[in-house]
Amino acid sequence: MSGNPPVRTVCGILMHSSLAVTPQGLPLGLAAITFWTRKKFKGCNALKKAINPTRVPIEEKESFRWLRNLQQSTARFNDADRCIHVGDRESDIYELFCTAQELGTHFLVRTCQDRLAGDGEHTMSDEVSAVQVKGLHRVETRDAKGHSSHALLEIKYRQVTVLPPIGKRSRYPALQVTVIHATERGEPTDRKPIKWKLITDLPVRSRRDAIEKLDWYAMRWKIETFHKILKSGCKAEESRLRSADRLANLISVFCILSWRIFWLTMINRYAPDAPSQVALTQAEVELLDQVVKDTARTAHAPPLSRSLIKLAQLGGYLARASDPPPGNTVIWRGLRRLVDIQLGFELANCG
Repeated sequence: MSGNPPVRTVCGILMHSSLAVTPQGLPLGLAAITFWTRKKFKGCNALKKAINPTRVPIEEKESFRWLRNLQQSTARFNDADRCIHVGDRESDIYELFCTAQELGTHFLVRTCQDRLAGDGEHTMSDEVSAVQVKGLHRVETRDAKGHSSHALLEIKYRQVTVLPPIGKRSRYPALQVTVIHATERGEPTDRKPIKWKLITDLPVRSRRDAIEKLDWYAMRWKIETFHKILKSGCKAEESRLRSADRLANLISVFCILSWRIFWLTMINRYAPDAPSQVALTQAEVELLDQVVKDTARTAHAPPLSRSLIKLAQLGGYLARASDPPPGNTVIWRGLRRLVDIQLGFELANCG
């Protein structure tokens, strides 16, 4: 027999996650997760050709997941005024701004749409462009190869009245927001220039306030690190389960593991003087002391840092004096080896 094999379209599962972090970047855990799937994976551009997205209620769009996660995250912390929901350009959704206002919580979003403002005859960018530069801010950047360089940002900010999309003005009110523009001075030769346009409901009254919001937005990259651990460490995308429910359950467990690896990596940098038992059990600490000998770096290290460096050494970390703090990969490998060692130790003592 000859001929082409039958073509089967297999639709996977998608996940939208919200990671809670402190202003210093310590991941506290996952605040919300939404799973969903599609009948057909055509992509956003293909869908826009078939429908006018501005005429579709937000509840019928995939982007409603942003609102759902915002609602769940706010409810989980039970302190709406202290929560600041940070999102990339995909979260530039007017309904999200209104939902945050209704819940009494806050948002900080990178904009992708230049919305109408004021009297409706001009846009947010027009209003900010009329403002003089309020200050400069120097930041360190790294390229894909880890090479660092510095960029000098010109900062502008202004409080504006932003208007809802024309087709939604009967349903949503105008909002008072602050728009922040951070534009790199000069044109770098090895990368794209930094051009951040942020929108927030929080007040910005000084250069320091604006820099604070830029620092908060920079924390958004923590979710990318979490997803990298989930995909590369847990191999979540390689799962071959047959049903969406089983896959969702498995990924949920992987999410907890990925957060724990991320948290172990960062707690070592932010609270090295804490007791080792904050991150590890007493049995794990004792096993690490037996299996990994002290070095010049660990002998006088603070308690928590000492144990976590030893954990990283199990994963291949060299722990030389000039080495940077251990990263997620060596922590992951070390924890996996420690679990195997602990199981072997317990099995040996069963008899």
